[in-house]
Amino acid sequence: MSAQLIDGKKVAARVRDEVAEAVAQMKEKHNYTPGLATVLVGEDPASATYVRSKQRMCERLGIHSVGHTLSADATQEEVETLVAKLNADPNINGILVQLPLPKHLDEEAVLNTIDLEKDVDGFHPVNIGRLAMKGRDPLFIPCTPAGCMELLADAGVEINGAEAVIVGRSNIVGLPMAMLLQKANATVTICHSRTKDLTEHLKRADIVVAAIGWAEMIKGDMLKPGVAVIDVGINRVDDDTRERGYKLVGDVEFDSAAEVAGAITPVPGGVGPMTIAMLMKNTLRAAEIALAK
Repeated sequence: MSAQLIDGKKVAARVRDEVAEAVAQMKEKHNYTPGLATVLVGEDPASATYVRSKQRMCERLGIHSVGHTLSADATQEEVETLVAKLNADPNINGILVQLPLPKHLDEEAVLNTIDLEKDVDGFHPVNIGRLAMKGRDPLFIPCTPAGCMELLADAGVEINGAEAVIVGRSNIVGLPMAMLLQKANATVTICHSRTKDLTEHLKRADIVVAAIGWAEMIKGDMLKPGVAVIDVGINRVDDDTRERGYKLVGDVEFDSAAEVAGAITPVPGGVGPMTIAMLMKNTLRAAEIALAK
């Protein structure tokens, strides 16, 4: 392996330490504790696990956390009423509605209901709109793309003037990631499942962000030497040599890519730890906004 390893665990620990220190100072100086509310609709095991991990992190960093769980058949009105109640609660600075929602619910309408100043996930249409527009800044940036930018900065990757290729166009990662890189003066190409010659685009890239959800799709021979690779993918693949019967891999074939790249994130231990760390940072920012009022 010749590439610099971008250690998400290390960077996330630094972000968490910064948040914990700021939370402690806020309590000491203002007698004020940031508060985060989570809303889980249904009993999806992965979503439930993710919500619990967010709540545990709040506890570690001194942030007040409240969890709300609704049944999988909750109505649109029930979900939006709960969000409106949390909007009005002065002890809650951030509201996180765990996605995806059950298919019978209007996800966009629910996200629209969240108060702009409590949108710590960064998915409110106004926040996304500000992110997309030149000369405008959102109150909050979606957590995973924000974490990717933090990793690039920590690794000393030059973004200004760079060619960046995003593989994947989801609302959660791909599209906001492209907007962030463009704001940082990269020339951005978005590729996806219908891109005709992915390798042609990747070979030009100084920065690659892989977020398509396809295990080890991107191989080392598809990459430009010295490229910075941020692998957002988390995929289970069968592995009979492991006790649990599978292993986690990214959207990039790590071993071959690491021989070509200048810097690369591992999976696990790369982007994953950053998402919750940036959520905690956004919750702190929401509390600072509330205090300023």
